[in-house]
Parts: sequence; C-alpha cells; structure tokens
Amino acid sequence: MGDPEPCEVQGRGGVMEVTEVRVFPVQEERLKAYVAITFDHCFVVRDLKIINGNNGLFVAMPSKKRKDGTYRDTAHPLNSETRQMIESVVLAEYNREIQKSR
Repeated sequence: MGDPEPCEVQGRGGVMEVTEVRVFPVQEERLKAYVAITFDHCFVVRDLKIINGNNGLFVAMPSKKRKDGTYRDTAHPLNSETRQMIESVVLAEYNREIQKSR
C-alpha cells in the first residue's frame, strides 16, 4: 500500500500521474481485490476491482447496476494508453501487497 512509482500519461490537460494506489485484497474465487487510486495527489477513484479472468488478472473500473440489470462504468479511461497505465500500476501494487502478506 502507499506510494507507487510515479506513472504518467500525457493528455490534453497536461501530464496526469497516479500518486497513490491502495489495495484491499479479498478472498473470493474471481475477485482478488478492491483498489482506490489517487491522481495528482488530488482526485481519488475508489472501487476499482482486480479480477482473475480467463486470461489472467485485469482491472475493472467502478460500475453501477442499471435498472435493466446491466452495468455501466461510473469512471473509466478514455483511451487505451491511460487504461494500460492504470492497469500496470495497479497490478504492480497488488503484486507487492500479495508478496508482503506471504
């Protein structure tokens, strides 16, 4: 838990940096952890999930169940570069957290 190596993505508004990743492991078959990430020390996104999918671990964005039973992301990256940056820093912190608990 704590301060990951800074990971930046250049966007229209400048460089965005993940400045904190907090991992909360759970003991479920597919769901491995909940995660909160902070951008630029001033904006937090909670309830990301680390899921053990058919092709390994991936990061699912926070979502909300709609009236029709489908789910819709409440926060998500707008491009693949940002998605990859978030996933790499989150999974790296998850692996550090798992190693510490062993």
